[in-house]
Amino acid sequence: MRIRLSILVWTILAAALTPALAEKRVALVIGNSDYQNVAPLTNPSNDAAAISSVLTKAGFDVVDTKSNLSGIEMKRSLREFGNKVRDADVAVIYYAGHGIELEGTNYLIPVDAKLEIDTDVLDEAFPLDRFIVAADPAKQLRLVILDACRDNPFNKTMKRTIGSRTVTRGLAKVEPTNPNTLVAFAAKAGSTASDGEGKNSPFATALVKHMTKPGLDLRKAFGFVRDDVLKATSNKQEPFVYGSLGGNDVSLVPAVAVVPAAAPQADANAALRRDYELAERVGTREAWDYFIAAHPDSFYAKLAQAQRNKLAAEEARLAATEKAKTAQEEQARLALEGAKRAEQAKAAAEAKAAEHARVAAEQAKKAEDARLEAERAKAVAKAKSTEDAKAAAKDTSKDSSKEARKEETKVAALTPDQSVPKADAPVMVADIPKQLQIELRRVGCNTAATSDTWTPSAQKAMELFNKNAGMKLDVKVASADSLDAVKSKQGRICPLICEHGYKADGERCTRITCRAGYEVGDDNACEKIEVKKKPAPPVAKRDEAPGQTKAASTKPSAAASSGQIFCDGGGCRPVRKGCRISSGTNAPGSSSVGGGAMMPREICD
Repeated sequence: MRIRLSILVWTILAAALTPALAEKRVALVIGNSDYQNVAPLTNPSNDAAAISSVLTKAGFDVVDTKSNLSGIEMKRSLREFGNKVRDADVAVIYYAGHGIELEGTNYLIPVDAKLEIDTDVLDEAFPLDRFIVAADPAKQLRLVILDACRDNPFNKTMKRTIGSRTVTRGLAKVEPTNPNTLVAFAAKAGSTASDGEGKNSPFATALVKHMTKPGLDLRKAFGFVRDDVLKATSNKQEPFVYGSLGGNDVSLVPAVAVVPAAAPQADANAALRRDYELAERVGTREAWDYFIAAHPDSFYAKLAQAQRNKLAAEEARLAATEKAKTAQEEQARLALEGAKRAEQAKAAAEAKAAEHARVAAEQAKKAEDARLEAERAKAVAKAKSTEDAKAAAKDTSKDSSKEARKEETKVAALTPDQSVPKADAPVMVADIPKQLQIELRRVGCNTAATSDTWTPSAQKAMELFNKNAGMKLDVKVASADSLDAVKSKQGRICPLICEHGYKADGERCTRITCRAGYEVGDDNACEKIEVKKKPAPPVAKRDEAPGQTKAASTKPSAAASSGQIFCDGGGCRPVRKGCRISSGTNAPGSSSVGGGAMMPREICD
């Protein structure tokens, strides 16, 4: 029974927090609380933060969260969001703050609006249609949610240019012209909504509870919201939805089919491991809470608690950082405006306190990181010492080979297979350098052999990853953050570099082949082969006989030379002093060869 409950809980949680793969969903969330010319509102900023959180956890691709927007900022936000909607399937806009209805048209009010006379509404506020237009490009669903039906103080102070011009309570009903468009009011037309006595308004509280339930049709979800708000306000406030959808169910979070519970698992530890891995993939405090509640006595419980504490510390750090930034900006503003010395001193003290809180939150975050790594190491040691861990390792390794038998002593959940790294498996601190090198090799940044230590070649691989991934991770130390960052990348990050004469072909280098008459050049391109000309044979001088070479003509002679060269059938030699060469047919001293031309002869007097 416990296993079935666990499967059901995790299936629902995964469905609620995992985005649909085939859809792009975007959202704009606005909370206007700090109005400058009327009393501020308590909850809109809180409501916007709650809605933003639930949409983010529901896996929306874009969640733009804005607070206390002026007129210019609201215009810019709508324009930027409209650009993001162009390729989206689902667009959601949530607005909490003041709204006003003027002669049948609804307007949403930025925090710097004055609205001294009724016509100022046209210049200083934004018609509801402008919000609907921003969501129009979405292909499947356009949803505008307005928690803006509060009792509006502008109505009481606004002067009327025409006595008959009506400015009524709440908002006027609307009829969207485009199909698959819904406009949800916190209270039906003509009535006002409660800001709530708690942290959030009744309407926002109900939305957080029902809006992102997996597979729940929006019409039914808003029906549940209506019931909750009526109950919370003693039937004084009734939310209302305008627009229409088709016959198919339309939900913000698609349903995931629940696999019927099978027979009890033979290996209970395998189910525990799967639950842990799922919680780590979801990565929220709620997910860890579910895991701890389902497996309070398991050896993963303390590790899961450390994971949860790390998330809480990170959230506290971000909040402290934002508060410190706000305090510093306020201090700078007062100094720039020349405020009273006491006000500046107070702002300086608040800024200093906020900075101390930020530093403390940073230190707490580092401490939780260290505790998490320590708990990981303890969990690995404990897992290796239990028979359950050995059974889990055997269950994941059915290969009967020698390598498989070696792996029986490892815990599959905490020590991932070295050849196939898993992005969602916990890693021991001592294993991080080697695991990081393996991941760098997977994304194409590491070509050296892996080592148990963080080597200079590994640091160079990390530098290549930073360069090609556009990140600034520490290259001197192999950290868990760096490992998570590399694991999150799918496919090759660093380009494949091949030797000269080879080219990248997918994940391997192949030899470059050129057609006949071409060869691979210095830039790895095929270039035409240049044919080198043979040198011309030497030309004999006028006083040299045909076939005579310089080497022959300068051959030394034992006898004195007359300076002439004589060549006959036996070769060439200098003419002896006092002798001459005969030439020409029938010349004295000539002899015929085969009855043909006369060969020259050396004649001495």
